[in-house]
Amino acid sequence: MLRRLLLQAPTSCRRLSNANRYSAPSHSPRFFSSSSSSQSPNSSFIEHLEDNANHSTSPPSATVSVDRSGLYNPTEHSHEPSSDSELVKHLKGIIKFRGGPISIAEYMEEVLTNPKAGFYINRDVFGAEGDFITSPEVSQMFGEMVGVWAMCLWEQMGQPSKVNLVELGPGRGTLMVDLLRGASKFKNFTESLQIHMVECSPTLQKLQHSNLKCKDEDNTDDKVNKRSVSTLTGTPVTWHAALEQVPSGLPTIIIAHEFYDALPVHQFQKASRGWCEKMVDVAEDSSFRFVLSPQPTPATLFLMKRCKWAATEEIAKLDHIEVCPKAMELTQTIADRISSDGGGALIIDYGLNGVVSDSLQAIRKHKFVDILDNPGSADLSAYVDFASIQHSAEEASGDVSVHGPMTQSQFLGSLGINFRVDSLLQNCTDDQAESLRTGYWRLVGEGEAPFWEGPDEEAPIGMGTRYLAMAIVNKRQGVPVPFQ
Repeated sequence: MLRRLLLQAPTSCRRLSNANRYSAPSHSPRFFSSSSSSQSPNSSFIEHLEDNANHSTSPPSATVSVDRSGLYNPTEHSHEPSSDSELVKHLKGIIKFRGGPISIAEYMEEVLTNPKAGFYINRDVFGAEGDFITSPEVSQMFGEMVGVWAMCLWEQMGQPSKVNLVELGPGRGTLMVDLLRGASKFKNFTESLQIHMVECSPTLQKLQHSNLKCKDEDNTDDKVNKRSVSTLTGTPVTWHAALEQVPSGLPTIIIAHEFYDALPVHQFQKASRGWCEKMVDVAEDSSFRFVLSPQPTPATLFLMKRCKWAATEEIAKLDHIEVCPKAMELTQTIADRISSDGGGALIIDYGLNGVVSDSLQAIRKHKFVDILDNPGSADLSAYVDFASIQHSAEEASGDVSVHGPMTQSQFLGSLGINFRVDSLLQNCTDDQAESLRTGYWRLVGEGEAPFWEGPDEEAPIGMGTRYLAMAIVNKRQGVPVPFQ
């Protein structure tokens, strides 16, 4: 089946990005120090007021005690212009209104998806001109191989006449474009598809609509979930803000590529009094700083849950732990959908098959920067805890099975990317051949490409072992390709 799919796929080469670097996390995540001192944000004070008027005629003044601890105390108003961005002002406003620090998860969520100034909301952040490059932007072969996986799962499902194909966080839509183009000769598969793009950014929705060459349907009563048709394969496409909005009732194939890494994480640090959540506060000089919570926070429940899934010795050697409640909740939603409707989900991301320590990082223009520097101007992401995904899925439903993780190199290699690159190299120019070899190495290689003869700073970096692939499927379909 795999070889037939690869040989019948179109042999044309998509023009590849001229990006010099494939920005992705290093094996050693960027660390930032946090304050080990804890400060209670709710310290109260007593203000004493003395009535000093008419000292000569009035009796001795009384002392009045007024407890103002429950009142909001704004800083003195200044007529000097502020250089803070709207997002920075918003974050500082939240902290002042709360009377204390906010969690890193809340900070991360505001920075990435604030409706007015979030990093992902009003700009195209992908590619050489953006802040980072994802696998679909590196080579057309990535989306084609994901398409092979989806077709194989569709066959295992019994080739249903209608199936929901859902992509979470589709970026520019490049993966879906390459998937449809690669599968275009397999009419039974493409004609069964109902594509659902889960995207919260209006800017990226428009870009996906354009790249998929969509035409909007005229007569539709649904103003929330707009429906279009991709002229690439005549496939209907609908956009949603959340997975829960995707209609149920049909077998569902879900693709989550570099989606989990952007979900907000809570960080905990081991202190003398136990595990304390790391928070974001405003320092005296008005800059952001890290502090430790003085008492347990609501997210401690998720920390306890994550520790329960881990071995005691694994936790004992760590000084920092990251937990992602939204990843747990999303996985449970996926497992419930697959359990009731059938189908499966493919998750590809960078991460670990175990407890994640201090991995949160910020990338701006393909370079690592401080997490707290100019929030909203850099991408924030963290390692994905694949073990937590597995436990969350298995806890949510006994009708699903979890397979992997395996490295991206193993995943793409087993699906036939080697055959595909050989096929494409036979029908391309010299420049395209160089781009193909470079893209291939970035997807499946490890470290700097041995064949590179250009400047060292432009050497392609292989990410084949840093990215992992995992599948969650309905048990009725058996073990999915290539996890057998």
